Amino acid sequence: QVQLVESGGGLVQVGGSLRLSCKASGLMFSITPMAWFRQAPGKSREFVAHIGWTDETYYGDFLKGRFTMSRDSAKTTVTLQMNSLKPEDTAVYYCAAQGAVAGAFNSDRSYPYWGQGTQVTVSS
Repeated sequence: QVQLVESGGGLVQVGGSLRLSCKASGLMFSITPMAWFRQAPGKSREFVAHIGWTDETYYGDFLKGRFTMSRDSAKTTVTLQMNSLKPEDTAVYYCAAQGAVAGAFNSDRSYPYWGQGTQVTVSS
């Protein structure tokens, strides 16, 4: 079965950096579109980044180049490098993978597989 396990969250000061990782198993990792979403308390889940099966990437409009998503097929891991962090980046970050049916890359409905989430807290 598909398993996604996130790691790398934590507490960081404003302007700092964190690197999130998502270890995947049970899928054809090298060609599976994957994404990061986040959810802050009291808010709906928000699209952060997507990497396609040819490793093209797309990002949420709010990011303005601060985050970078990448894929390491040898390690079956996707990462999210987050720089210049702001208090509004505080959220639980989730890794997600698409299934056999593709959908809109920025919709959480397109991803049937999800990790458990990792907390990112940015203190001011």
